[in-house]
Amino acid sequence: MNSIKTGVLLAGLTALFMGAGFMLGGDGGMMIALVFACGTNLFAYWNADKIVLRMYNAKEVTPQSAPGFYGIVEQLARRAQMPMPKVYIIDSDQPNAFATGRNPENAAVAATRGLLRILDNEEIAGVMAHELAHVKNRDTLIMTVTATIAGALSMLANFALFFGGNRNNPLGVVGTIAVMILAPIAAMLENAGAIIHH
Repeated sequence: MNSIKTGVLLAGLTALFMGAGFMLGGDGGMMIALVFACGTNLFAYWNADKIVLRMYNAKEVTPQSAPGFYGIVEQLARRAQMPMPKVYIIDSDQPNAFATGRNPENAAVAATRGLLRILDNEEIAGVMAHELAHVKNRDTLIMTVTATIAGALSMLANFALFFGGNRNNPLGVVGTIAVMILAPIAAMLENAGAIIHH
């Protein structure tokens, strides 16, 4: 069921991307947007987890280097009958944790040193159980692809604004600016709806 939801969301986001492309560049813009959306989806599917982890400078840990944290995640994954995700620690005092990955077989979870320092083991287990639930429900794929397409929509609108957009569009520059602002917001709202209803 979650795979169907993911497919529907991707189709909806691609249609949104194509609509923005048409508004900004007519039929040609719509076709370019379709190709770009497909490429963005594929790139996000295969690489987004690596990009997110690199962006946060997350370091992978092992049972030897972080036995307490690794053991908590290992126990939770076993209880949930999930494959063991890769485990990362981020060198930051800000308490935070997240999960990423396209599916449970290719997932990673990360927590900051700040979070691990201020919470006890039971609280850490609660936070990581929440993150693993996102992995199991494939929410991480939905959130990652949505964020990638929202960013691509902003880039598309900025590009159109710089080069003049669709001159046959009666909304002109106003429409271009509207797409630049509203399309990423619409993508994020669609993502939020998908997560709430999982």
